[in-house]
Amino acid sequence: MKSPVPLPSPRHGQCSVGVAIVAAATVLLLAGCASMAPSYEAPALPVAPSYPNQAPAGDDAVRAANVGWQDHFADPQLRRLIAQALENNRDLRIATLRVQEAEAAYGIQRAERFPAIGLGADGSRARVPGELNVSGRPVTASQYQIGLGASAWELDFWGRVRSLQDAALQTYLASDEARRAVTLTLVAQVADGYLVLRELNERVALARRSIASREESLRIFTRRFEVGSTSRLDLTQVQTLLAQARSLGAQLEQVRAAQAHALTRLVGSPIDQTQLPERFDDAAVTRDLQAGLPSDLLVDRPDIMAAEHRLRAANANIGAARAAFFPRVTLTGRLGTASTELDGLFESGSRAWAFAPSISLPIFDAGRNRASLELSQVRRDVAVAEYEKAVQNAFRDVSDALSAQRWLAEQVRIQQDNLAAQSERARLAKLRYDNGAAAFLEVLDAQRDLLATEQQLVQTRRALLSARVGLYAALGGGSQQIAAPTPPRSTDQAAN
Repeated sequence: MKSPVPLPSPRHGQCSVGVAIVAAATVLLLAGCASMAPSYEAPALPVAPSYPNQAPAGDDAVRAANVGWQDHFADPQLRRLIAQALENNRDLRIATLRVQEAEAAYGIQRAERFPAIGLGADGSRARVPGELNVSGRPVTASQYQIGLGASAWELDFWGRVRSLQDAALQTYLASDEARRAVTLTLVAQVADGYLVLRELNERVALARRSIASREESLRIFTRRFEVGSTSRLDLTQVQTLLAQARSLGAQLEQVRAAQAHALTRLVGSPIDQTQLPERFDDAAVTRDLQAGLPSDLLVDRPDIMAAEHRLRAANANIGAARAAFFPRVTLTGRLGTASTELDGLFESGSRAWAFAPSISLPIFDAGRNRASLELSQVRRDVAVAEYEKAVQNAFRDVSDALSAQRWLAEQVRIQQDNLAAQSERARLAKLRYDNGAAAFLEVLDAQRDLLATEQQLVQTRRALLSARVGLYAALGGGSQQIAAPTPPRSTDQAAN
């Protein structure tokens, strides 16, 4: 029986290259498959399952997160100011730039998972004297190389690089949620600042009407004193009333100017106060909101979602710290052409390659890796506490807003009744004084109390509207209408 014809043996260089290619492909498939990060578990809600003293919502109540600010606020002036603030506010601009910063940092970290391949070319020419070589004659040698190379690429067997990438991705998502939280906060601050400015406008108008009325009273009483039909005591009491009204007017003007400056900073551009009516409209915030359950806040409040992403990032960093205890494998390789002559670089037989894997295993590091792991675990525990704190703060915000909305509405009703009674008291006191049945001191007290009641009612009405704005913000108002975080441009499906 004839033996089979033997196949030609491959050359040694071809075999080595083939083995290297197969090994590299195998490594690529295995790299990044492992992860030493602990499984993520969302902490339990550290709050009650429902809000205290929550009143039932109306039939037309809606979920705040689904109502954009354009639909929630009916006042056209307020809408215009909010739109200007979203365009010009510097805090929001900084938050947006932080998102871009985090995205760039993620791109840098993600690139660590792939080899950095570069094109290199070098040449050298050297002369060795004859006394330094065995031939005894001087030798001049040249060497030229050109090729592609990858330097110190880490094979991520233990998921260290992948964990760092996941942490960077979660940091990016947290920064984008923080941007949404800043947007929501800005809308609420502009709305509340606008309502306060409108309140001050109405209070200034009331003070000015009171000043005008008391100036007329002073003119009449001065004339009466001159003809001897009233006492000097009554005249000084009228002067006192006028001085009190003027003092209140000056105080309100100063407070209104400061509030206008604060609102201008929020909006980011000057505001035209001449376009604001004297009396603010209580119907500017009219939609009835559905508080829902505290668990809804986990997806409706951007600040809570940002805290959760930071917790996930801390969890991923534990995986990177654990992987540091295991061997680290890196590859350095080069493929190209080399020759002793420049014009021989691309001739047959000039191919050159190098493959240099390396492995390092930590043996003694004075406890550095252990301390790094403990640090990452402590930071994870801190992130858990911060997440729970964010949930508790959100729960309190909603509870406070619900309570304020309920009791301020009751206060408005009581003060409206009180204003009606004070107005009647002032009218009767003036009538009694005109008929000589009472001293002017009675009129003085009645008018002073009437002005204070008018001012207090305006303040309480505004506080009720601010409570509605606060509830809208506490429930994550319009958060579903704000652009949600999107994965960075460089992310892949595995990163999710």
